[in-house]
Amino acid sequence: MGRSAKRELEALAKRVVSCEKCPRLRAYCAEVGRKKRRAYMDWEYWTRPLPGFGDPSARLLVVGLAPAANGGTRTGRVFCGDSSGDWLIRALFDTGFANQPISVSRDDGLVLRDTFITAVVRCAPPENKPSVQEVSNCLPYLGAELKALVNLKAILVLGKVAMDGLVKSLRNEYGLELRPRPEFVHGATYDLGEGLPRLYVSYHPSRRNTQTKMMSWGKWIRTFRRIRDDLGEAGVPPPKRVFLDAPPGRS
Repeated sequence: MGRSAKRELEALAKRVVSCEKCPRLRAYCAEVGRKKRRAYMDWEYWTRPLPGFGDPSARLLVVGLAPAANGGTRTGRVFCGDSSGDWLIRALFDTGFANQPISVSRDDGLVLRDTFITAVVRCAPPENKPSVQEVSNCLPYLGAELKALVNLKAILVLGKVAMDGLVKSLRNEYGLELRPRPEFVHGATYDLGEGLPRLYVSYHPSRRNTQTKMMSWGKWIRTFRRIRDDLGEAGVPPPKRVFLDAPPGRS
């Protein structure tokens, strides 16, 4: 089963990377790669669409909005090389889902345990605002990941766009109409039905949310601790806590 999921996800990753469905997003990512941020002038930007990554046997799926222009679009991995990634990977490490607290490149040694990370949209959108059609173009990739990850017990959505995309994917791929429809409330959990993963809802750890204190580190990490408690350890040794309850820093 694990090997089959691994093959499916590898084949899907190749399709995602070669995707050209959204001309506006592809042009924007190419422009980002040409201009570059001053701090990253020596980087060769990835610029292509980004597949999800992680453990093919994962019980936890984390769904974000889209790669960051100078994060994933640069590094080639979602939630890698930007402040949102700092918050996510640190929280996963702190609760035993990752082997290290930071992720700065595709080859930095990060290993996700029992976790798979993906996004609703696979290319960075201008101003972080994909169009309705662009979201629709990408949703089949999320649906394919949901089908491949047969061990899922928990899905964490980061932001309302991610939650709406997940709900649409469940409807498109499985004919599942959630009644009543889950509301986007930070910290909420929803049982989707017998045999289905539990849905956990969180604000996205975007810089705007963290700097305005809409998202505090305490509010953020509580969701991950709840997921860890609900899933149990599944043979993974308890995490060695090395941090105080304070957020990671990034200039």
